[in-house]
Amino acid sequence: LFAPVLPALAPPTRSCWTISWGPNWALTISAVDPSAFVIPVDAPAFSKAAQVSECSKAAASIGADSSVWPYVVMRSEMFHIEIGARTNIQDFVMIHVGGATPTIIGDDCSITHHATIHGCTIGDRCLIGINATIMDGAKIGNNCIVAGHAIVTEGSAFPDNSIIAGSPAKLVKTRDSGAANTMNAAFYVQNAKNYARGIHRISEDQLRAAGFLPEE
Repeated sequence: LFAPVLPALAPPTRSCWTISWGPNWALTISAVDPSAFVIPVDAPAFSKAAQVSECSKAAASIGADSSVWPYVVMRSEMFHIEIGARTNIQDFVMIHVGGATPTIIGDDCSITHHATIHGCTIGDRCLIGINATIMDGAKIGNNCIVAGHAIVTEGSAFPDNSIIAGSPAKLVKTRDSGAANTMNAAFYVQNAKNYARGIHRISEDQLRAAGFLPEE
């Protein structure tokens, strides 16, 4: 599953990496923080800390301690994709810019499996559920949860502390989910650091440190 890590193609101080292998494939990621982790499937490392999956195709900025997991696809042929700090983009997520809008994801967010994030803005400390879709121009406030399979339609706006569900998605409850969402994001920060060291299981001590297990 994981290819050997090759020497870095660019020092972490560069603002942009462009990587090519084969006649039909190239990747450009700009402004990747050197502490971000992009988990490899079959591709070389492109900085000392960040690594790239061949299945992740993007022109994007990725913040400190964030992680991009296998089979994510990001595409931004216009406008830009911005991912904040300590945010995880889980397996099979699709991120694309809108026809008139960039895609901006805040800090301490979890974008879970198979979600589609399309030309929208997501605030800090949000959790986007499995298979949810957020469309062009939509704005999700801080500390929110978007339920699995929800479809947030174009131009929708939800305030901070919203729980959003349905198709089309609606506000179903108001609750500050920031602490729980931050805890989930912290788990993925540790998980990514483990993977970068070749450790594919998180220890009980690490789970306690992240608040998932009680102290002994």
